[in-house]
Amino acid sequence: MNFNSPPTSPIAPLEGWFKEAQDAISSPNPLSFALTTVNVDGIPSSRMLLLKGFDAQGAVFFTNYTSDKAREIETNPNVSLLFHWDDMHRQIRIQGKASKTSEEESDAYFASRARLSQFGAWASKQSQPLKSRSVLIAKVAALSAKWVGRSVPRPDFWGGYRVSLNMVELWQGHDGRLHDRIRYTNDGGVWSYQRLQP
Repeated sequence: MNFNSPPTSPIAPLEGWFKEAQDAISSPNPLSFALTTVNVDGIPSSRMLLLKGFDAQGAVFFTNYTSDKAREIETNPNVSLLFHWDDMHRQIRIQGKASKTSEEESDAYFASRARLSQFGAWASKQSQPLKSRSVLIAKVAALSAKWVGRSVPRPDFWGGYRVSLNMVELWQGHDGRLHDRIRYTNDGGVWSYQRLQP
């Protein structure tokens, strides 16, 4: 990313930074991000998720559609994503609207998950109270026995969201807090940008 001569669209720089993070960071989850949603009372809530896809149409993640985050998205689809790589002195902020991915896209990703994660998706009523961990483990064991030797179908209450790229900010840290910041905004598919003071 050339901050002195930024490209007209942030897509290529974003793709480059995501790839560099995967190549350079030893963390098992270099594409983790904080997702912030807002409930009906206007109270924000953040949690860490994993980026599972990215292109010009948006950033993709997967979750339980009955979770707190999904219920909040249902009432207010405006969300924000925050990626931060301390070792690389970089940060990306994305603001946009979350909408469900197609069933085909959700099916394809679910089929690629580890089998235990597939059982976990079925067993967990995400965000709901749980009496003990043993209850959850017992559910997973029962599901494992149920589908022994067979593929595990995707639950209809589990799938993906794609977050549109309404605003994107790329931040590169420098000594003396003289950081570089470029904020892109998308107006009907047309990108514009501003350099921001650190």
